[in-house]
Amino acid sequence: MKKTFDINLGGYPFTIDEDAYEHLKEYLDALRYHFQYHDGADEIISDIESGTAEIIHTRLENRKIVSMNDVQTAIARMGTPEDFGAETRFEEDMNYGKTNKSNGKYKTGKRLYINPEEKVVGGVCSGLSAYFGVTDPVWIRILFAVLAFGSVGFIIPVYIILLVILPEAKTAAQKLEMRGEPIDVNSITRVVEEGIEGISNTITQITDEFSKKKK
Repeated sequence: MKKTFDINLGGYPFTIDEDAYEHLKEYLDALRYHFQYHDGADEIISDIESGTAEIIHTRLENRKIVSMNDVQTAIARMGTPEDFGAETRFEEDMNYGKTNKSNGKYKTGKRLYINPEEKVVGGVCSGLSAYFGVTDPVWIRILFAVLAFGSVGFIIPVYIILLVILPEAKTAAQKLEMRGEPIDVNSITRVVEEGIEGISNTITQITDEFSKKKK
C-alpha cells in the first residue's frame, strides 16, 4: 500500500501517490535551482506549476489519485530540465519521454483575454486580434470604430461587456494561451523574459527623456 499526499499545485488540489509526489518534487526543485538567478524566476516557476497542474487535471478525469504516469506525461509535455540546457541530476525515463513528446507540445487551445500589453482603451481589440490571429490589432480597432460610428449601435455596449467579463492576460501561460502557442517551459521562460526586457526598455526610455528635459 502506497502513501498518498494532499497537495496544491498551480491552484489545483490533488491527492498524489508517494512515488509520483517524489518525482514531481524532484522535477520542480530542479527547475527552481535552474531559474533561481533569472529575472522573473517566481513568475516562471508559478506558470510552469500551473501548466503542469492543468495537464494532470485533464488526465485525471474521474480518477482521484495522481499516479507516476500522470506526472511523467506532464513532465514530458512541459519539458525536462535537460531540454532547455539545465545541468541537473534529474532523471527521467528517456524512452517514456520520447514516446510522449511525439504527441507534440501541450496546448490548451486559444482563449479570449484582454491584452494589457497593447491596449489603447481597454485591451479588448488587441485581445481579439491575438485570438483571431490578426497580426496588427489596428485593423480590429478600425472595425470597431467603423461599426461604432456607423449604423450598428450595439457595438459600444458589446465592447463594454467584453471589457467587463473578459479576464486579463497577466501571466506568461495566459499570454501563450491567448495566442494559442504551446505552453511549455521554454515558451513560458521566453514570454517572461520578453516582458522584463520590455519593462527595462521603458524605464530606459523614461530615464533618457528625463535626462534630456533636465539638460
